[in-house]
Amino acid sequence: MTKSTLFLILLALVEVAASSKKDTSNREKRDAVLIRSKRRWVLSTIDLEENMPGPYPAIVTQMYNDKKEDNSVKFRIKGDGVTQGPIGLFTIEENSGIVYVHRPIDRETNPIFHVDFDVLDRLTGATLDKTLSFNVEIKDKNDNSPQFTPSTINAPVPENTPEGVLQATLQAHDIDLKDTPNSQFTMKVVSQDPASPQFTLKDLPSTTTVKQLAFTGCFDYDKAKQYKVLVEARDQGTPTMSSTATVILDITDSNTHPPEFSSATYNTEVMEMELKEILRIGITDKDTPNTPGSRAVFSILKGNEEENYKIETDTKTNEGVLSVIKGKNFEKTEITDLEIAVENEEKLFRCVDGKVVTGPTPKPNTAKVSVKVIDVNDAPVFKKQIEKVYRNENGPLGDVLFVPEIKDEDSDVNKLRYELVQDPAKWVSVDSKTGKITTVQKMDRESSFIKNGTYTVVVHAIDDGQPPATGTCTVMVYLGDQNDNAPYLVSKNAVMCGNKVNRVDVKPTDVDGPPFAGPFTFSLGGEEELKSLWKLDPTTGTNTSLISLTSLPYGNYSVPLKIQDQQGLQAEDVLQVVVCECTGINTCRGRLPFSSRLGPAAIGLLFAGLLLLALLLLFCFLFECQSKNFQHIPLNLQDEGNQTLVKYNEEGGGSNYKPEYAVTDGYRKGENGTLRSPAGYNFQYNFQEMSSGGGVMSMPHHNSMARRERNESRQMSRSYSLARTERNLAEHIERKISGFPEEQRDYPAYSPYQYEYEGRGSDCQSLDQLTVSNLGDNLDFLQNLGPKFSNLGGICQQSMERRNVRL
Repeated sequence: MTKSTLFLILLALVEVAASSKKDTSNREKRDAVLIRSKRRWVLSTIDLEENMPGPYPAIVTQMYNDKKEDNSVKFRIKGDGVTQGPIGLFTIEENSGIVYVHRPIDRETNPIFHVDFDVLDRLTGATLDKTLSFNVEIKDKNDNSPQFTPSTINAPVPENTPEGVLQATLQAHDIDLKDTPNSQFTMKVVSQDPASPQFTLKDLPSTTTVKQLAFTGCFDYDKAKQYKVLVEARDQGTPTMSSTATVILDITDSNTHPPEFSSATYNTEVMEMELKEILRIGITDKDTPNTPGSRAVFSILKGNEEENYKIETDTKTNEGVLSVIKGKNFEKTEITDLEIAVENEEKLFRCVDGKVVTGPTPKPNTAKVSVKVIDVNDAPVFKKQIEKVYRNENGPLGDVLFVPEIKDEDSDVNKLRYELVQDPAKWVSVDSKTGKITTVQKMDRESSFIKNGTYTVVVHAIDDGQPPATGTCTVMVYLGDQNDNAPYLVSKNAVMCGNKVNRVDVKPTDVDGPPFAGPFTFSLGGEEELKSLWKLDPTTGTNTSLISLTSLPYGNYSVPLKIQDQQGLQAEDVLQVVVCECTGINTCRGRLPFSSRLGPAAIGLLFAGLLLLALLLLFCFLFECQSKNFQHIPLNLQDEGNQTLVKYNEEGGGSNYKPEYAVTDGYRKGENGTLRSPAGYNFQYNFQEMSSGGGVMSMPHHNSMARRERNESRQMSRSYSLARTERNLAEHIERKISGFPEEQRDYPAYSPYQYEYEGRGSDCQSLDQLTVSNLGDNLDFLQNLGPKFSNLGGICQQSMERRNVRL
């Protein structure tokens, strides 16, 4: 242990001797250095003054190492102010180890720097020792003044504010080093405008950086409407620094001037018993309009003991509005004198010579108002506005219900005229001279005109004044009940679920009131054999049940019942009972509901079905029309000109006489384009092409036949081809004639029917002009009828080929 101690002491002496050889001037510049002990760096802190005046770069310190003398090492630094922000603030001379600072440093931005040191091999750049660090601490300098937040303060102050603290707070802060004279400051008022009242600063508890503005005295809005107060904050550093804040106080007007009437006296008038506004009273006030200090409040001090008048403030004009709220009687008072006072909403405040005036509140300003009452015709006054009369219902006719007691201040009561204005059931009448109300019909307590057992009649009494005045009286007739209504069933139909229960509920009612209604007494009516099928249980009460004694077949039953009220008034009624098998509550199986409601989907389906049905009918109609009308198929008719097919009207009805005719094999041409048979009968025919390609030949009848036989003549049309030969046509006509019944063969001579002309058609020859008989026996013309008929024949031929028709 002793040897070790001696060795350490010897080593220390060696190090001291080595360090004494260094330049003593450099050692004096260092406040703290890093020294080498057993080849280890010793960490120190270097103080650097804030915002040094320069010149720059300035030496901060110098690094040493035991290998430095042989110039085999070099120095390097890194960290705050070197490789980290603010970059480039510190540098080191790698050979000498001198550390430089290159610009002033603000302590409030960077109060301390942490810098790392390394010693490197100059040739290889290898680190020769562990990285150590030192701190550069910036010493504070009083370079910041206290600052107010905010620097300008605006505060409204009412004129009538009592002296003391104002709602204006000032706060300042100094960013220099805390708890040093550089950051400690004081505040004071340095100036104000105007000079009165006097402003000061008050401390807030537990803080020195916040103050409140206070004053002594009072404000006068008429003298100064705004105050500016300048407050200074000064620190205690060397040299001291300060800043100021401005407080602007806006004074708001208060009630410092009492309101005054525009006139000391006013006169007005009002009709007797009239309720209305009668006077507007103006005032003047020097305070700011539309503020509590200027808004007027009126009151009636004298003359309104009976509370006939009221006065209110018009919020728009600030006038006093005097009104009559209870009519004045001219016979009692002709002139009323009122005393009106006016004040402000806000209490009066006065500041004289910078001091608040205290003491009793001064009396408000007053004015006199004289109200003259003008006499008018007073209305008759009933002794009671509402009269109550008690009677039993169904009383005798002519019963006197009410005789009025009435008075009129300025009219003769014997000249009054009475009228009924409300008698909804027309049960009473009134004597127009005396006002006596009597009954003209019996009054029924169960009538719909009765409300809560009361019938209301309103009568007017009208005097003979100018203009006539009317008094009103309401007569309330309270009707006592009598047993004048028998009980009856609430419902006369019931359903008994034979598969579930054997009874139904029977519920009676009575429009009479107690004691002329329930409880009721029940019994069965009708024949005695009903008692073997039904019974009532209970037989007394407010309702009962009808019980079947046996298992009844399903069906409808009529059960007569007898119901008596509490006074023995009896009524007979019939209960219709349906006995059935139920699937729900009182719902018979298979019984359809009385009503149903379709939803939107069902309604939509219903309309869709109706629409489809309409379209189907329209399609059938169009199809029927197409089957009966000629369908024109153009077959290269551009060069054939226009052709018109004329539809001829049918002939009139035939004769009622039976014809006599004979059929022969030959035909000859008749007049008017007809075929004449050997028996002398004339026939006229035409062909109408159908859509199927065939034709229709209309067989004629005598023009004297009655209209009731027209349908029979229409049935003689048949379809033929226009390409038939004369032989086929003749055979067909002969077959038709021979098919007539025997009783129709006694026709007289037939006169052909002239078809109506339907207008001029095509210039081409029409088919109705073609006959067989006018060409004789030569039928060669049928082989060459021209291009128009060839086209028509082609159409018919195609239709016939499709139907496999053989001529």
